[in-house]
Amino acid sequence: MNENASFNIHSPIASDGDGFVLHDEDRNHILEERDHYEQPQAACIEALKIVQRRHGWVPDGAIPAIAEVLGVGPASVEGVATFYSLIFRQPVGRHVILICDSSSCFLTGFDELREAITAELGIEFGQTTEDGRFTLLPVCCLGACDRGPAMMIGDDTFGPVPPDSVAELLKEYA
Repeated sequence: MNENASFNIHSPIASDGDGFVLHDEDRNHILEERDHYEQPQAACIEALKIVQRRHGWVPDGAIPAIAEVLGVGPASVEGVATFYSLIFRQPVGRHVILICDSSSCFLTGFDELREAITAELGIEFGQTTEDGRFTLLPVCCLGACDRGPAMMIGDDTFGPVPPDSVAELLKEYA
């Protein structure tokens, strides 16, 4: 453990000193995850997901807080957080739309699907609608190669998605 840490993992709430507060329940879940592994760094992904579930994304201040709870260096947590595309490091909309841009989806209508979604929402990849409802991101594979073009909204995978069905599909996520 870092002797210069600005919080104690045994306190009810852990804070990195920059305003981020790790909720007590999240800290306990992270400790439970850590205990499942021989190497505490193996719990990094789940720890990041725990924080993201509560906040909708992983703020910078969460990195040292997670590192302290896991007993690893902040660079280890940062490396995991920046490697995985589904760990969001900036605020996102209530619903994240992932459009698969793999070869199979590209060949089965990716461009048309992307155009339909960007026209419907008025945003491009990496942007969030003004109302904070949707964020649009590309993803290299959704594992739905037999159903391209495919997309995912939250935990729901759709495919094949005809461009003319986009408006109706998005209404389900009002």
